[in-house]
Amino acid sequence: MVDAAPPVIAGERLTKRFSSAVLAVDDFDFSVERGEICGLLGPNGAGKTTTLRMLLGLVHPTAGEARLFGEPVRPGTPLLRRVGAVIEQAAFVPHLSGMANLRLWWEVGGDRFENADLEGALAIADLGDAINRRVKTYSQGMRQRLGLARVMLGRPEVLVLDEPTNGLDPGEMREVRRLISRLAESGSTVLLSSHLLAEVEQVCTRVVVMDHGRLVMSGPVHELIAAAGVVYLEVDDPARARTVLDAYPGVRRVEPEGEGLAVNVGHDVRRADLVAALVAGGVGVETVTARRRLEDAFLDLLEETSR
Repeated sequence: MVDAAPPVIAGERLTKRFSSAVLAVDDFDFSVERGEICGLLGPNGAGKTTTLRMLLGLVHPTAGEARLFGEPVRPGTPLLRRVGAVIEQAAFVPHLSGMANLRLWWEVGGDRFENADLEGALAIADLGDAINRRVKTYSQGMRQRLGLARVMLGRPEVLVLDEPTNGLDPGEMREVRRLISRLAESGSTVLLSSHLLAEVEQVCTRVVVMDHGRLVMSGPVHELIAAAGVVYLEVDDPARARTVLDAYPGVRRVEPEGEGLAVNVGHDVRRADLVAALVAGGVGVETVTARRRLEDAFLDLLEETSR
């Protein structure tokens, strides 16, 4: 019997305490299998960036262990040559072209540019003729793509990305989403942190949710979304509807959304019963739609852990 391959990325009881008052990551267990695009989710201060830094050997765990390819991560370990990472916004020499920046970054590492996977990196970034323009003329999205091309020069098997769409406009975010999908199609395993849940829902196959440094849940995106229950309602009297719904058993949360209300409900609450309660309370119901989004599931999880 052949033993199963270990996860490509793993944290085992990973803990980081910066001081007696600051416990950034607390006994955190998670794993990412080969070929997955995994989203590391959590509110600001959840410990996402600290976790990624421990995976890359940039921060030493107080306890527990970060592993890559089944081996423990140590500063300077050769394993890190198989990993590409963008943890902070990529920095470039602005008066040089994109191509010159790629060459400079590669050669500073002591290798010949001819040994870099330039063709693969440029295909992933899809910058076209802009690769020969000065970087100071690039949009933020183009800089992000150039940063990803840079780490792809070394043919990494694993990509670790911290907030890859942060600060981008919607068009640039779409470009980076497509780029990440191409990375996975090329055989890379991708771990990315983000607080933009709609982005994660569109690009990731799996998510790991953390809060206050601890694991909340992990699993396929579609399973997490399926666990969420939200009903969108448009009514003739939103204020009265909120009063009725707030008192209805099984309703967790009622929030205004566009011209209607988003009602977060438990699994045992039926839409027909909500409508009946509203009508009995003197509220006219115009639209009723079931909705499932990653954002709803995420908020449900955080709400449950805070109880």
